[in-house]
Amino acid sequence: MLPPIKYDPRYEVLEENEGDTEKELLETLRSIQDTTFKDSGQPLRSVHAKSHGLLRGELKVLDNLPHQLAQGLFAKEGTYPVLIRLSTSPGDVLEDAVSTPRGMAVKVLGVEGARLSGSEGDTTQDFVTVNGKAFMNPGPKSFLGGLKLLAGTTDKAPSLKKLLSAALRGAEKALEAVGTESAQIKGMGGEPAKHPLGESFFSQTPILFGDYMAKVSIAPVSVGLAGLKGEPVDLNDPNVLRHVVQQHFAQQGGEWELRVQLNTNIEEMPIEDASAEWPENVSPYIPVARITAPPQAGWSEALSLAIDEKTSFSPWHGLAAHRPLGALNRVRKAAYAMSSGLRAQHGGTPIVEPKTLDGIPF
Repeated sequence: MLPPIKYDPRYEVLEENEGDTEKELLETLRSIQDTTFKDSGQPLRSVHAKSHGLLRGELKVLDNLPHQLAQGLFAKEGTYPVLIRLSTSPGDVLEDAVSTPRGMAVKVLGVEGARLSGSEGDTTQDFVTVNGKAFMNPGPKSFLGGLKLLAGTTDKAPSLKKLLSAALRGAEKALEAVGTESAQIKGMGGEPAKHPLGESFFSQTPILFGDYMAKVSIAPVSVGLAGLKGEPVDLNDPNVLRHVVQQHFAQQGGEWELRVQLNTNIEEMPIEDASAEWPENVSPYIPVARITAPPQAGWSEALSLAIDEKTSFSPWHGLAAHRPLGALNRVRKAAYAMSSGLRAQHGGTPIVEPKTLDGIPF
């Protein structure tokens, strides 16, 4: 493996009219949240509104990491409490028969060090990941175009969405049968009907990794979770993803590896094209920590009230050593802040960063 490249500001380049795109993006996300609040009375997120798993656990940094991996949070051995939220991508709460990409957000608590702007005074490090290796769009402008189409369908024709999702799952299955896949088809509702706990998750966009640059992956490694890879679920149950998470954690816990893929070739691993999958034959994902969750409820109405409504996850909650990189992450900073503020306004409850897991009804 080639040595990792050190970060250089020249690797980040503003997209044309990036400020205008950010403004439109915020307006579009706001329209989604305003629509769902009007319909449901709930202060939902503009994306990843529906949770399927709400878990407590701990993250343990692996011992004796080499210098290039011993960066930021992972610079020294340690064990930290974590909060985990499993979700799907739409901004409205749909039946699981509308099958969309899955997300796994991990909030690490008790993290000390120089902070990112906007998270001063906090002691958390968030990792926000999705079960796809690359983002659907290369940059903010193309992402905005797709989001506007999505915003226009919020709260519209749920039955038609279910029919479309079934057709798209068939198309995706045909592609996967010949050894390929489509992030676009999955994003529109063609995500295969598989168990969420068998999935591997990816940051898709890069972050600063101390002196270097990296992408992050969270992969199931315990026997119980790894055995769920590709396991089908019955989408006739409108909340099947939530139910299978509850069933698993009622009986056993789970363990994931947190891995990083260091940037070793800036030509093959660009910072400003979020749709570019970084080749693993050039730089593989390497474990830096383990996340363990014990048996527990997995999801409940009380947990949803405490976490879905009163907690936020953002890649901009964290250490300066793990600053998100690239145009998509730059516009996401304002988007996450706006979404969190609007949820607090709609819900009448401030959203604050937790210091401990105390008070959360696990």
